[in-house]
Amino acid sequence: MTTIGELLKSSTTRLRASGSESARLDAELLLGWAIGAERTAVIAHPDAPVGADAATAFEAALVRREAGEPVAYIRGIKEFHGLAFEVDRRALIPRPETELLVSEAEREVAWRLTSAPRSPGTPNVRIVDVGTGSGAVAIALASLLAARRMLPEVTILAVDSSADALALARENAVGHAVADTVEFVEADLLPATEGPFDLILANLPYIPSAEVDRLPVAAAFEPRVALDGGPDGLAVIRRLVASLPAALAAGGSALLEIGFDQGPAVGAIVAGLPGGWSCRIQADLSGRPRLAHVERAATTRTGGR
Repeated sequence: MTTIGELLKSSTTRLRASGSESARLDAELLLGWAIGAERTAVIAHPDAPVGADAATAFEAALVRREAGEPVAYIRGIKEFHGLAFEVDRRALIPRPETELLVSEAEREVAWRLTSAPRSPGTPNVRIVDVGTGSGAVAIALASLLAARRMLPEVTILAVDSSADALALARENAVGHAVADTVEFVEADLLPATEGPFDLILANLPYIPSAEVDRLPVAAAFEPRVALDGGPDGLAVIRRLVASLPAALAAGGSALLEIGFDQGPAVGAIVAGLPGGWSCRIQADLSGRPRLAHVERAATTRTGGR
């Protein structure tokens, strides 16, 4: 009977030959999925035998990965902000860099709820996640706020133009016990009948059209509409920013994930809004500019968020 170590060695060679830049990691994740064990257990027990059924499932997974299909789609799950999300071709696979958007949203909500006393009858903090896809951002934020016992004071709306993506997001919301907290709405960017919002979150497509076809082959399995940001990568973001004067409440904030080289362009777009606005670009953990914080310039804040 073949062992874990033997399968990892041969499969890593195959995946490397197929062009995978993370061949060993891919093999470990897929073998763990096939045998029903965590990756750590796979690494720790190289001499353990692998049964025939698991070996067959692993082989089928390898063939799919050799063809370029993302590991997350093969396994059907992707870890994001400490949670496991169901993923498939209905929506973009959540990226690690997007965790910054969730962390900053949590910080923003906590500031709003704790910076000053909230008298009875104070309206909830209204949050919208634009282009929710798998629901990862809205659901991860809801889970964090639930752990801090802040959910009763917030209202979360998740919006996407794809009915298929919203179906996946609803499934994830049920899986993480926040289906009664997050409302899902099909719309192009923001619904006309909703708002204004205190906090707008968005991880919209921001890759220039000409660059989409040059992405690693795995990206070809994801919805192009979730990647393609138009000629300069900012077509959808530009439309959302244009809607902020009507959609964002007084003193509200928008957090927008952007490409690492798009900060100056996004800042210029924000500067063109009527009434005076500010835009601050925050770097991610790798040091790359990643998140645009957009606020009304006249808003005065304290508390060191």
